[in-house]
Amino acid sequence: MKRTSLIVVALLVLIGAVQTFAQSNADLKRQIEQIISTKKAIVGVAIAGGDGKDELVINGERRYPMQSVFKFHIGLAMMSEIDKGKFSLDQKVEIKKSEMLPGLYSPIREAFPEGTTLTIAEILKYTVSQSDNVGCDVLLRLLGGPEAVEKFVKRNGVKDISIKINEETMQSNWDMMFQNWTTPTAANNALRRFYENKKKLLSPKNHEFIWRVMRETSTGPNRLKGQLPGGTVVAHKTGYSGAHKTTGVYAAVNDIGILFLPDGKYFYISVFVADSKEDFDTNERIIADIAKVAWDHFSAKSK
Repeated sequence: MKRTSLIVVALLVLIGAVQTFAQSNADLKRQIEQIISTKKAIVGVAIAGGDGKDELVINGERRYPMQSVFKFHIGLAMMSEIDKGKFSLDQKVEIKKSEMLPGLYSPIREAFPEGTTLTIAEILKYTVSQSDNVGCDVLLRLLGGPEAVEKFVKRNGVKDISIKINEETMQSNWDMMFQNWTTPTAANNALRRFYENKKKLLSPKNHEFIWRVMRETSTGPNRLKGQLPGGTVVAHKTGYSGAHKTTGVYAAVNDIGILFLPDGKYFYISVFVADSKEDFDTNERIIADIAKVAWDHFSAKSK
């Protein structure tokens, strides 16, 4: 076969692959739009393959209240400070009884109501894996406050994010939560930049630590992980506002993370459910349904 003919064949194959790729993405988008079309909620979605392909965004530039999703960013900031030598994972930190605020969700307070001393590694595990609010505010105190975390994240290339208040402030006033926001696109960008670690944002040791903690997340088992095959590895962080006492509206039911396929490939996914008049189970199922169709999409591509 002549060289010109080979080039033509190669181009036709490439065009066919691009068309198949575009059709596959369009099918996934239609499936997700079908899931959310009948729901009384605003749903933001960002999905991207680990190879940088298959990017899909729905309402991806809208600002959503993060709630506890920002504990992921706090964990990243602390790992960076540890890399700089300002702290260490085995450094002990006193948590006073006065910091064990009764209005905050806190496994630490349940275990140590009179106060305790924990290592930073232990506080990070409580904060990220178990979404502990007392541990969160202790870390923010060490780091210099919420805006120090915001500056760190933005300095490392993640825009469209605001971190202004801690958990104590956020949980004391419903309207305050909206000061801590991000977009699904920015959430996915944070996942990608810090997992790929191409610019050496974290040392190998601390990179491994924070992602192990993310894989150990126990909150939100019915969200991203809800309909995936048993044993699927998911490194994720949830966020939850609860329902408004008067209106019953859920301002935030969120989950962002990395889903790993059996062959080792993975994809990033961030789903934010806001202003929802659905019940809690339905809000979680929205996230689980979206994660499942995305899982099926990437699983089919890896075969």
